[in-house]
Amino acid sequence: MTQVSASTHSATLPAGALPPDLGQTTQAIIKESQRVTPETTDEVRHITLEVMDPAFQFVEGQSIGVVVPGPHDFGNAYHLRRYSIANARSVPVGSGVNLDILVRRCFYVDEISGERYPGIASNFLCDAKPGQQITLTGPYLSAFRMPLDSRANILMIGTGTGIAPFRAFAQHIYERRGDWKGQVRLYYGGHSGLDLMYTNDEHTDLANYYDEKTFKAFRALGSRPLMTSSQALEQGLHDHATEAWRLIKDANTHVFISGLSKAAKVFCKVMAEQAGSEEDWLKVKEQMIEDGRWSELIYD
Repeated sequence: MTQVSASTHSATLPAGALPPDLGQTTQAIIKESQRVTPETTDEVRHITLEVMDPAFQFVEGQSIGVVVPGPHDFGNAYHLRRYSIANARSVPVGSGVNLDILVRRCFYVDEISGERYPGIASNFLCDAKPGQQITLTGPYLSAFRMPLDSRANILMIGTGTGIAPFRAFAQHIYERRGDWKGQVRLYYGGHSGLDLMYTNDEHTDLANYYDEKTFKAFRALGSRPLMTSSQALEQGLHDHATEAWRLIKDANTHVFISGLSKAAKVFCKVMAEQAGSEEDWLKVKEQMIEDGRWSELIYD
């Protein structure tokens, strides 16, 4: 784990340089930056930010924006990327508020030239050092809202860094509240065991909740070398489809899907098989949406 040092390296935009379309901004310092995947896999870092404003508040399921100073391509003065907050609401420690984000170092290939380019925000954050100051926007409202009723069942489905808001949910349920009576299930897909953030051998963060009577995590691993995380998730859902369907039929169950858009398609495909037809499944899903018990936080 990389610890914060006394030095501060500014990566913020001067007040006069902040474009008005950014809205209100907040300054934060990188407190810790820890790689949670081994060197042999894609780099994913768990980064703790400290906002030096005790009035800063957020709740589980929200996201923050990270502003990367420019200039960038096409004359852009800044680059903005949103990240889901990966911890439960924080009580100010000293003069600051801590929040965690999960960042995968990304690259993209130009379809015309074939050249490989680094993702602006992800590489900026993965390269950032403890003590570095950055500019944030938000927090932003989210479709993910924790049920107030402790008897509610929570069904979480995700892949990749989509696990971030689910970590925040688990922290809130078992560490902040401690009285959750509903069933909590996490279905999470990855290429291999080492690709399962917070549940792999390198970083067993979610294992803290395995002893909770209401919590179960189903880790879906790829059984073939080229299997994607979404395909692994589908395999895992098939293996535990009866359990998921039992909860779906309970009118007190809330569904949260996070990660690649394929995760939602995979879940709906497996549930349609359990329902007997796609038509019957869509009726169930539409009722959950109408009741406010279905939420998605997905990306392509």
